Amino acid sequence: MNRWLAIAVLALLVVTVPVSAAGVSGKYVEARTCDVWVAACFANSEMISGKHAVLGWKVDKGTIDNAKLDGLSVVAIVAASDTLGLEQTGPAKAMIIVDSQANAAQRKALIKLAKQQGGKLVKNVIKVESADIDLTICKCDGNACARLKAGDAKIETRCIDAKHDKVCGGESAFYPPLAKGVTAKAAMATENSFTGKGFKETWKETDRRGAYVGTFAAK
Repeated sequence: MNRWLAIAVLALLVVTVPVSAAGVSGKYVEARTCDVWVAACFANSEMISGKHAVLGWKVDKGTIDNAKLDGLSVVAIVAASDTLGLEQTGPAKAMIIVDSQANAAQRKALIKLAKQQGGKLVKNVIKVESADIDLTICKCDGNACARLKAGDAKIETRCIDAKHDKVCGGESAFYPPLAKGVTAKAAMATENSFTGKGFKETWKETDRRGAYVGTFAAK
């Protein structure tokens, strides 16, 4: 009798103890050196270029590995082996910039977030540094206006004008965002630059239809 009572109590505990809801959500922006809002007639014209990108996440709310990340940001700078509109067949290199406001546990969690969401593009991290990060998304038409400043990386975007930003007609968000768990709209990168020393390569582009602005969610 006591045995069955113990089993019943255990089952009740299993049912009533809440499951951990650890996870994070927030704002996301990316810009790459190839177009993402493009038509099929133009999509393959960047086969030997378009291999660099800046990706940024700002956590509005959430926890990873018991580290509360509310208000903190992390950025990944990517140098890929293939054009970032195509399937990656070779290794990529990444540099991670962690919010200077993060403590040791938060720093570790933010790096984990960037590597998890960036997938194989952020698998091979060659450098991690700390810096002030400003990631702001404006509430403009289409919610695709954003600004990111993190160390030597910078993104500024505006909404795409479907009439004036077209090249050959039939443009769409041809390539999806580079990160996982992202809901975003394609945008015009009025600036996309990296002028640091993490890679041999640096870049500074203007007026490229190569950005995404939106939100992310991850567990």
